[in-house]
Amino acid sequence: MIRIDREHLRHGLYFLAAGLTNTAFSYGLYLLLQLILHYQAAFAISFAAGVCFSYWLNSRFVFRTPMSWKGLLAYPLVYLVQYAASVLLLALLVERLGVPQAFAPLLVTIVTIPLTFLMTRWLLLRGNRPAA
Repeated sequence: MIRIDREHLRHGLYFLAAGLTNTAFSYGLYLLLQLILHYQAAFAISFAAGVCFSYWLNSRFVFRTPMSWKGLLAYPLVYLVQYAASVLLLALLVERLGVPQAFAPLLVTIVTIPLTFLMTRWLLLRGNRPAA
């Protein structure tokens, strides 16, 4: 039987809440920016802002670790790995397993959430003790 302690459960639930908050923030920012900018520029800016906001949320509220420039600069690596895994999994689901293209990204998101959580947790907690 797998036993999950309270701290890991709290991290997981707060991580999901932070992800939903960050998604709402990034999408809202995109919607506002695309009113005045080309949609690609709006997406790039909102994506970059979302990475920074995610770092802040996960450092401050999820894992309660001190923030640093080094951590902020390393944080996009989580998204790079997540993207690479997502692209490979998406191709596997659609091209090999015949999952419909409209449904496959939802499965990819569900499957990659634990990977993203573990990478974020490792990045923010390595060598850091949670802040008070």
